[in-house]
Amino acid sequence: MKDILCAFLTKQSARKVPEIILLFWIIKLLTTSMGEATSDYLVHTFDPVIVVIIGFIGFLITISLQFYVKKYFAWVYWLAVTMVAIFGTMAADVVHIVLGVPYLYSTIFFAISLTIIFALWYKIEHTLSIHSIFTPRRELFYWLTVVTTFALGTAAGDMTAVTLNLGYLNSGILFGILFFLPLVIFKLTNKTEAFYFWFAYVMTRPFGASFADFFGRTSDLGGIGFGTGKVSIILTILIILAVAYLTKTKKDIKNKS
Repeated sequence: MKDILCAFLTKQSARKVPEIILLFWIIKLLTTSMGEATSDYLVHTFDPVIVVIIGFIGFLITISLQFYVKKYFAWVYWLAVTMVAIFGTMAADVVHIVLGVPYLYSTIFFAISLTIIFALWYKIEHTLSIHSIFTPRRELFYWLTVVTTFALGTAAGDMTAVTLNLGYLNSGILFGILFFLPLVIFKLTNKTEAFYFWFAYVMTRPFGASFADFFGRTSDLGGIGFGTGKVSIILTILIILAVAYLTKTKKDIKNKS
């Protein structure tokens, strides 16, 4: 049984993640913003318990679909990322609001968790490269990392905006700088790509979510009061258009067929 499981986890297939092009980062930022706005709207409009349960079910369905397909499909991949963004925001809020865990502690906890995942991933697979996601085991590590980065980014963003009193706008600017900084350094050095990618990936969560809160939340909460529902709808439309473009053009697929 152990040999069968090992053979399944290491069986090579087509690559299951997209090429990292400019539109990848744009959609990633849109999903983080949309996840924040959607979660806030749903939790404050409907029964939070029911909303979180439905969010968890949606998360399980989309992740299962991503693992089920045999190769990369733009709409399947980004649907999974979007549900990670929505449910991840809900889960992180539960840790703080329901369990009463301070943002600083949850940030430290998720940072340690991410470090452990990276250590195990590298020890077992000898690489953290996103260009090598072509076995079920590597895909499992990939999605564990993605989920943890969303949790870490959520906690870090709330910590700077609320605990450190920077506010949503200043937090967004801070994480925007931290997002672009490793990309610039990588372009100049062209070394340790995996580190720069995952650092930037973590930063997209508080970067996008801070601006979503700034536009969606009311002034008493540090926003301009445009409305979380309106922000969610606009961002959803933009995501659909961007993913439809990738589905048609296949620009994020290295070997098109």
